[in-house]
Amino acid sequence: MAYTRSELRRIYDRTSGYCHLCARKLSFTNYGRPGEKGAWHVEHSVPRAKGGTDHGNNLYAACISCNLEKDTLTTRTVRAWNGRTRAPLSREHRKKVRAKNAVLGGVIGGILGCAFGPPGAAIGAAIGAKIGHDVKPD
Repeated sequence: MAYTRSELRRIYDRTSGYCHLCARKLSFTNYGRPGEKGAWHVEHSVPRAKGGTDHGNNLYAACISCNLEKDTLTTRTVRAWNGRTRAPLSREHRKKVRAKNAVLGGVIGGILGCAFGPPGAAIGAAIGAKIGHDVKPD
């Protein structure tokens, strides 16, 4: 199936430009270019051979080697080979998770500040900053 540039962009951005099977970084400009760094295909989470459709919620970006290796296996199986359980988060979802983690870090900082005074607040602030930015492409 041929995809428009906007469809490819939507599929690519769905996982922030990471392979949804192994989480390697992909290059948008190397779509369908085997041998190039970050080359990728559009991958059907549920293969068309097993009843999958071309609907947007079934399409993901995957590096060419993962896509060819997957064949008609389930996405869960191939992700497990790579030690993964979920697709990487989209850019928008990452922002939401970071904001939520920052709030959680602030709460932890407040609790530690109340319990241990200024040193506890400083430790809590450091923890908050750390977990606010610890969002992996997972």
